[in-house]
Amino acid sequence: MLSYRLEPEHEELRKTVEEFARDEVAPVIGDLYERGEFPYDIVGRMGRMGLFGLPVAERYGGMGGDYFALCLALEELGRVDSSVAITLEAAVSLGIMPIYRYGTEAQKHQWLPGLCSGQTLGAFGLTEPGGGSDVAGAMRTRARLEDGSWVIDGTKSFITNSGTSITAVVAVAAVTGTRDDGKPEISTILVPAGTPGFTVSRKYSKVGWSASDTRELSFDGCRVPEENLLGERGRGYAQFLRTHDEGRIAIAALATGLAQGCVDESVRYVRERDAFGGPIGRFQALQFKIADMEVRAHNARLAWYHAAARMLAGEPFKKEAAIAKLTGSDAAMDNARDATQIFGGYGFMNEFPVGRFYRDAKILEIGEGTSEVQRILIARELGLDA
Repeated sequence: MLSYRLEPEHEELRKTVEEFARDEVAPVIGDLYERGEFPYDIVGRMGRMGLFGLPVAERYGGMGGDYFALCLALEELGRVDSSVAITLEAAVSLGIMPIYRYGTEAQKHQWLPGLCSGQTLGAFGLTEPGGGSDVAGAMRTRARLEDGSWVIDGTKSFITNSGTSITAVVAVAAVTGTRDDGKPEISTILVPAGTPGFTVSRKYSKVGWSASDTRELSFDGCRVPEENLLGERGRGYAQFLRTHDEGRIAIAALATGLAQGCVDESVRYVRERDAFGGPIGRFQALQFKIADMEVRAHNARLAWYHAAARMLAGEPFKKEAAIAKLTGSDAAMDNARDATQIFGGYGFMNEFPVGRFYRDAKILEIGEGTSEVQRILIARELGLDA
């Protein structure tokens, strides 16, 4: 019988992260967020908790858990703050998992112990200025083999965790030739931080996720050893498709957390806020609004649970991941809007979490594939593009 009741070890993890988010993240993140300051101390604590290594085998410094455990942690962090949650999500799904899945033993032993401990961070350089959703067709970054080294030229945009003081490596997708069918051959190359010719820009000024690190990267004659190729040459596009399918489940979990956080804050507020002679939670209009919010969060959770279950069972999950990501991001955006309305003028103040949730929700409909791309993927999996 299908059941979404958590196993004891997963429930213990969920409670541990819930307490950490409530007791250690919530009291300090608002100030960090408003200053646009990266939460190094929180990252260090998450590293000591083992959160970065959850889905990685112990022989590489991980916890020997699974991707579902990571997503549980992301949902609980997302209930309190998305900047912290996206830092963990990108560090694992984009920084660690490509190396874990496609790296050589030497690459795994070189990079994964530090990444799994949270002492270092990794990033994935894919998106380019002007590229948008047309990743393969618009890719302008080039890498050529020259005297036993890859020489990389190009620019990447919107890259998370790429410019912190603990960033160690960026996996860069680049055109390395032309396939037999005339399409670009795309490969992934590991570029250590500080490599000559690799320049990290200043942080973007963002609407939301203000306490996370997002940068533009440029490569000008950046030279790394030939053995820094990640996986097979020409398999970079396939690698990033798998990476993004998994990442959509993680983003769906994060979005579910934000949607649930909006419910949490709204329930608390309507119990405490008095107007017209008593708590405003007695008004049916607000009760119905919050009930609808809870339904959205519940449905989003079921969607990502289902996608994760299929992934871990080794079953096809592309459609389910797209459904989860679309459902979760819609729930986050709708709940953030409703929570802000429930709080009224206070919802427009940055000192209240729902204002931060509102600023953070919109990017969930864009990152890891826009909502429009998710609909295309779902339709394609239904055979509607034939």
